[in-house]
Amino acid sequence: MTSENWPAEYVRAAISHGWGICTDVEPESELEKVLYAIDELTGLVAATALVRPSKSVMDMKAKSVRKKWKDKCFAAGVNRDVIAKGAEMLGMELGELISDVIMGMRDVADQIGLKGDSDAQG
Repeated sequence: MTSENWPAEYVRAAISHGWGICTDVEPESELEKVLYAIDELTGLVAATALVRPSKSVMDMKAKSVRKKWKDKCFAAGVNRDVIAKGAEMLGMELGELISDVIMGMRDVADQIGLKGDSDAQG
């Protein structure tokens, strides 16, 4: 435990998710690798959802995010190299990781403001 009662593995995960950007602590545990991989990706998924007619992740597919991935001007602040490296570290295909993130975001869509307009969902 740290002095603030946070488990050391949580603190290390938080530090290592900035690896290569603002820290030299490389992700090693599964928790660290997942956090590293999905931090930037959740931003891209959220941005993609917000430009959809439904404004939602509830009807989104990985294909929509992959299309936006290719447009370097869209969500230009999202570091796509970090996402790709994170997927590789996890031994996952990018499409699989995107799908997993979308599904995880659906579980909390109401709380994160991405449940959208159910009338616009097909």
